[in-house]
Amino acid sequence: QVQLVESGGGLVQPGGSLRLSCAASTRLFNMYRMGWYRQAPGKQRELVAAITSVGITNYADSVKGRFTISRDNAKKMVYLEMNSLKPEDTAVYYCHCYTGDWGQGTQVTVSS
Repeated sequence: QVQLVESGGGLVQPGGSLRLSCAASTRLFNMYRMGWYRQAPGKQRELVAAITSVGITNYADSVKGRFTISRDNAKKMVYLEMNSLKPEDTAVYYCHCYTGDWGQGTQVTVSS
């Protein structure tokens, strides 16, 4: 089982930026595809961005050009840089390892 701990959420104004971080506990981190998902109230959890073990990325259409996923295999960290945030980005953001493990989530609220 991989333990994942997110940080970096908070309240930000529309147009602002936040950087989410996820720390993983596994020695095999560099082998795993990682992702960020989000879940807004009353909605299903959805994929935001994912990154393979070799750094290939993919994004939801709604965040392309605004969000960037990255990883640091030496530190066992995955990041989500979020720019030009919109109120519709408000959600709980979850780190996911493709072993099937999830973090506890971090709240992102975009509001003036």
